[in-house]
Amino acid sequence: MVAETVSDELLAAIRTIPDYPKKGILFRDITTLLGNARAFRRAVDALVQPWAGSKIDQVAGIEARGFILGGAVAHQLSAGFVPIRKKGKLPHETVRIAYSLEYGLDEMEIHKDAVKPGEKVILVDDLIATGGTAEAATKLLQQMGAEVVAACFIIDLPDLGGRARIEALDVPVRTLVDFPGH
Repeated sequence: MVAETVSDELLAAIRTIPDYPKKGILFRDITTLLGNARAFRRAVDALVQPWAGSKIDQVAGIEARGFILGGAVAHQLSAGFVPIRKKGKLPHETVRIAYSLEYGLDEMEIHKDAVKPGEKVILVDDLIATGGTAEAATKLLQQMGAEVVAACFIIDLPDLGGRARIEALDVPVRTLVDFPGH
C-alpha cells in the first residue's frame, strides 16, 4: 500500500459499479481514474517509484487495461513494452499458456521474440483478484527466460488471494489500493 494521501486520491478516482458483470459483484472501474489526469499521473508514478533508476528491460501489460498502464510505466522507466494478449490476437509467432477461469480454460500469448532470456520484466495490470490471469502471465514470461522482478496493479482485492499466488512464484507484488470484502 502506498502513502495514505495518494491512496485516498486513487480510491476517490475509482468508480464502483454494483452488479456488474453479474449480480453480487462490485466492479472496480478504473476508467474514471484514467480520465482524471492528476490521479492517472499519481498512479503511474506510484507504480514506477520502486524501480526508478533501475535497469528494467521490458514492461509486460495484460490485455486490455494493462496496455494503458504498462505503456505509461514503460515510458517512465525507459523500457520496452510487451503486450500479453488473448489467443489469436497477435500477428507473429507466439508462445502460449492455458489457464483456468471460473468455468473452463482460456489461453494467452506473447510474441516468441518479445522477451529475451535474462531480461528484467515488470508485469502490469489494473487489478488483481484471484490471480489466475496474472499467474499465467508470470509463468509465461518465466518460461521465456525473463526475470519477472515485480507484478504491479492499481487495485488488490485481497480476500480473493491473488497476491499470494504471484508471491508463491517468487515475484513481489505492488498494489496501490485495496478493496477488502470481496
